[in-house]
Amino acid sequence: MQTKMQNGIDIEKDGKNRLKIVISGNILHQNIETPLGVLQTLSEADIKEVYFTANGLKDWDSSLVLWVYDTQKLCREKKVECNLKSLPQNLQDLIALAFAVDRKPSRSDGAPLSAVENIGKTALDLKQKITNALEFISAVFSGIGRCLSFSSIMRKTDFFAALEDCGPKAIGIVCLISFLIGLILAFVGAVQLQTFGAQIYVASLVTIGMCRIMGAIMVGVIMSGRTGSSYAATIGTMQVNEELDALQTMGLSRIDFLVLPRLFALLIALPILTMIADFLGMLGGAFVGVFLMDIPHQEYWKYAFNSFHLNNFLVGVFHSFCFAFIISLCGCYSGLKCGKNADSVGKATTQAVVSAIVWMIVVTGIITVICQELGI
Repeated sequence: MQTKMQNGIDIEKDGKNRLKIVISGNILHQNIETPLGVLQTLSEADIKEVYFTANGLKDWDSSLVLWVYDTQKLCREKKVECNLKSLPQNLQDLIALAFAVDRKPSRSDGAPLSAVENIGKTALDLKQKITNALEFISAVFSGIGRCLSFSSIMRKTDFFAALEDCGPKAIGIVCLISFLIGLILAFVGAVQLQTFGAQIYVASLVTIGMCRIMGAIMVGVIMSGRTGSSYAATIGTMQVNEELDALQTMGLSRIDFLVLPRLFALLIALPILTMIADFLGMLGGAFVGVFLMDIPHQEYWKYAFNSFHLNNFLVGVFHSFCFAFIISLCGCYSGLKCGKNADSVGKATTQAVVSAIVWMIVVTGIITVICQELGI
């Protein structure tokens, strides 16, 4: 008995209890139907074994894989032995892989952890996160060393692209926010100083506040939300698209290729933006003092420049350097540790912004205490 099923697939009974499936020719882009002929033969006859022969098989694609898979699945349901040894080895491997995949993963039925176990698990997770962060920071400083010794693979085009993004393109929002912050500082200070008839010192208040700390902090917050999140989203998307795996496969350092250009760009751009923010903050205070408090502009700028001390200016610039490190490291680290789905990119972006702002506040407190102790 022989049945012609499809072009290149024949079914015939070989003896009483065996079913032979002959595959020959080219089986490409064919819409092969479910093996109904095999099912009919297994139902009508007492078949103990189904085996394939593929001596005449030439080119084939996934349509053949699907047909053989359905046939073997049918044999398993009928408890009939299915012999694939005559098929090409790569086809056998695909079929074995298809049956090896667990399409219904088992759900853990373990008992919930106790309070003490939860504390221990949290401590171990925290330890692992700290270890990963320290390893990343160490790798970044090693990359900086390679760059200074001219052995890094950092590309100039990546550096200039990052510098353009976090420099000239960010000037507009920095100027606007800094002007408004200076204006707000002037308003807040004027309310108290007018009580003593000392509103002229609004110029000193705004100048010292903006140059020493407020200019750097506001630029840091703006850049963490604008640039730090961009770093995390960009690198996280590369993780989703498996571009980071491709870099690793090619033997390229992800630190040199992705982190260093963004770090150096922010180290250059953030101090410059901080200087611009200081001036715009002073200009915002001048707007309030001159136009709303009727302070002569010559007097305002006289008190402003008399309050402008180099120590205050350098402290603000030092803050900006520290913030540049924090924003770039938090953004790049969150992107590199991102998962491989869209939701993970959103979480990485949020984590980058939150962690950058938190660490900026912590570092600001530390620097303030140190400056207070040193009398700066």
